[in-house]
Amino acid sequence: MNKKKVAFICVHNSCRSQIAEALGKHLASDIFESYSAGTETKSQINQDAVRIMKEIYGIDMEANGQYSKLIADIPDVDIAISMGCNVGCPFIGRAFDDNWGLDDPTGKSDDDFKTVIQRIEENIIELKKRLSENK
Repeated sequence: MNKKKVAFICVHNSCRSQIAEALGKHLASDIFESYSAGTETKSQINQDAVRIMKEIYGIDMEANGQYSKLIADIPDVDIAISMGCNVGCPFIGRAFDDNWGLDDPTGKSDDDFKTVIQRIEENIIELKKRLSENK
């Protein structure tokens, strides 16, 4: 079976898209490959995201090799998902297949992060279900 390649895209590739990549790998690696990227990079993944993902899921995004990367640094993908354009919508050379419209929790409370993480988890599960049905 050829698994679909899914890219989660936001401007800086440091928070929401990184969370989506980690949860995609954790919850749906049997159905699709997960990547994240941005149009700019940061020197490290958002440390609140790293800490909270460890707390909730036991996932250490940095130890698992995740880092902030550009769209050119990932393979060509079948599905491109925008995490939300409240920070500015990245241009990736093609239309997005979906926009999850998530607010960036950077600089906000742990509860704000947990809300966004929960929505990403729900969206990953829904995407997995949709792709499973279309096999």
